[in-house]
Amino acid sequence: MKSLFKTLFISAGLLTAHHAAAAEDWAVKAQSTQEAVLLGGGVVGALYAPQIRSPNNRTAVLVMHAEGDYTQFSSGVELAKRGFTVLNANNAASKYTGNDLDFERMMGDIAKAVQYLKNRSDIDNVVLLGHSGGGAMFSAYQNIAENGVDICQSAVKIAPCSDKLADLPKADGLVLLDANYGMSTMYLLSLDPAIVNEHNAQQRNPSVDLYLPENGMGESGANYSQAFKQRYFTALAKRNHAIIAHAQQRKALIDKGEGDFAGDEALIIPAANYLGMNNKLFAQDPSLLAHTQQAWKLLHQDGSVSTQIVPTTRSAKNLSNKGNQYDMALRTTVQRFLPMYAVRLNGDFAITATGLQGVDWESSHTTPVGNVRHISVPLLTIGLTGNWEYLNAEQIYLNAKSQDKDIVFVEGASHVVTPIDTKYGDTVKLTYDYMADWLGKAGRFR
Repeated sequence: MKSLFKTLFISAGLLTAHHAAAAEDWAVKAQSTQEAVLLGGGVVGALYAPQIRSPNNRTAVLVMHAEGDYTQFSSGVELAKRGFTVLNANNAASKYTGNDLDFERMMGDIAKAVQYLKNRSDIDNVVLLGHSGGGAMFSAYQNIAENGVDICQSAVKIAPCSDKLADLPKADGLVLLDANYGMSTMYLLSLDPAIVNEHNAQQRNPSVDLYLPENGMGESGANYSQAFKQRYFTALAKRNHAIIAHAQQRKALIDKGEGDFAGDEALIIPAANYLGMNNKLFAQDPSLLAHTQQAWKLLHQDGSVSTQIVPTTRSAKNLSNKGNQYDMALRTTVQRFLPMYAVRLNGDFAITATGLQGVDWESSHTTPVGNVRHISVPLLTIGLTGNWEYLNAEQIYLNAKSQDKDIVFVEGASHVVTPIDTKYGDTVKLTYDYMADWLGKAGRFR
């Protein structure tokens, strides 16, 4: 099997004394070697091999994101210098916000990377590290790998999977680092209920327009009234239901050979791209998704740990409407939309100070909360308080089936682990030190 995988060594450049910043960067990288790994089908990775010999070397950490380029994500250098073997990999999806994600192909891309690591004689354990959207895809993968296709062919799923996902190689552990609420849920949370014409992103309903001052928007952020929020939630649920129903109707015609094209057809949804710069309501009003429900461990810049209700440290973002832009539309297809982005809502859908309610987590393949209910391997979930994804860590932990599970929050860490302000100290070190201690615990992965 190993002969199927090609590797290309990346040669190190020469250091010059007068480039202090570059020298420091290379000094850190010198604690590991970096090797390009070509897994086929457009799946590539950067393998970070630690130079320090320790038992940690035999634990491999796989990192991947749904659409981002993660070959140089901080996990590679940071975990390798702590002794772990790290494969920062890219799946075959476009890295230019192309929205060409295909759920079953994405699962297959992960399987290639997992199998590559399992085939290495120097690796005993493979742990999945899912950051942001990577948490959605890795939790889906491990759920199916552990439970077989019965779990993704359940009648509760909006779009059951095929038998192509049988016999996925299982990982030995799962780390969810500021995992988002799900590919489907982030689409939902980006969907603008003010859109009144699914073919025109410029036509808006002012009564649910979150960008209007009369609805609560200010120069530095929003403060929405309960009445406005209720109108917003009702309109959002209605639009979400209508889009899913439309996609299901089109799929039925496509499957009968009566669609616009054989096999699939385009589906463009205005103001619905799931990326962070398009997230709505809570991004503008930090009183939403503002604090945890319960007390949890919180890491501080001085290395101390408190146990407390964990508040967000973020400020308001996304204060102007960009939903009328083509790039902020979800540009997908009918057959891709239903398994990747569709999620069902119950009658009491709302976004509150402590989370989301009224989401049928089991209806979608790509929600970490729904997936961890069925995952048995050791689980670590980490919330970074400088952005809104952090609050999902609590619900992941509370819903997790695993008997070996841990949760921690990092004060002032941004969504990409770096500090949102220097007063929060070295959040990168805090995060990866904690993660390394968890990964390195003797006997954790049997």
